Amino acid sequence: MKVTVLLMSIALLLSACSTFDSYRVPNADLGRIRSFYVVHRLSDNHNIDHTIVDHLRSLGLEASAGPTTMMPQRVEAIVTYRDEWAWDFKTYLIQLDIEIHQAHTNRPIARGSYRQPTIITKSTATVVEKIFSRLLSP
Repeated sequence: MKVTVLLMSIALLLSACSTFDSYRVPNADLGRIRSFYVVHRLSDNHNIDHTIVDHLRSLGLEASAGPTTMMPQRVEAIVTYRDEWAWDFKTYLIQLDIEIHQAHTNRPIARGSYRQPTIITKSTATVVEKIFSRLLSP
């Protein structure tokens, strides 16, 4: 009985160890950006680019994804990301870093990150939503 309580306590503590972090360049008004292009990573086996596009579209923004060479001319911001996954009886997201750059200058204007190195994690869609809610909020 004591072992069960101890294991449940440890699991509860570990599940609460997630961190979200965000940064915006001072005077950067991300609320004015209406079109985004998410650069697809060749090593992305989890369709994170499509998850980001789906989330941006759900906010009423114009968004598409693909290789850098296919970026449309009218794009205002470029989104890049880096994901880190682990496997421990299931595959789970440990870290997701997202950066937003001005399209024509490639100057970084915002970045957000999520880190939770435990097996009890949030879905990729939830992580993307939380990062962008912090980045795009006024």
